[in-house]
Amino acid sequence: MALLLTIFCLVFVTELISWIGKSVLLDLVYAVYLRVFYSAKVAQQRKLKSEILVNKKELLQTSAQDQFAKWAKLRRSVDKGLSDLEKLNGELSSTRSSFSMKFNSALWFFTGGLQFLVGWWYRKTAVFYLPPGWFGPLTWWLSFPFAPSGSVSCGIWQMSCRRVIKIGERVVKELVAVGPVSSARSGVEEVAADSKQE
Repeated sequence: MALLLTIFCLVFVTELISWIGKSVLLDLVYAVYLRVFYSAKVAQQRKLKSEILVNKKELLQTSAQDQFAKWAKLRRSVDKGLSDLEKLNGELSSTRSSFSMKFNSALWFFTGGLQFLVGWWYRKTAVFYLPPGWFGPLTWWLSFPFAPSGSVSCGIWQMSCRRVIKIGERVVKELVAVGPVSSARSGVEEVAADSKQE
């Protein structure tokens, strides 16, 4: 029973991750990662951006002909700030690409890799046994490739779980999509009825 639930949970988590989307998860986890490990750099980036905006605003309000010294000083300050910001953005960008590679590798290992590992490790083990005669001569197919005859193998159980979860996902998506459409139709019908009464 533990093997049955383990395989189902692995397949469910894999399908849930594919439904949510790896890029969405990457963005969420990366935001937490930045807050925990790179909070100083993010704060510095925010501070640099605000300083640049303030200096740029003041630069635009200063006349280059009438107040050249002040304008030149502000211009150098803006240029230096932009250079520092570009350097900091480059560091954070390289951090993101490195994190993305590690995150995608870990995600693959904890979803697809573990499914493969569990399927390989328990390849000769029956997930559960079928009552004799239920499927007749097709029972050998359910135990494919190495499970005992009359049982369901890990590979077949994984495929079955994935299929049922995908069907359930489609049903939920259709139910969610039908709900707003039917309420929108009733709203349109009410407006049409109101216009006829007038």
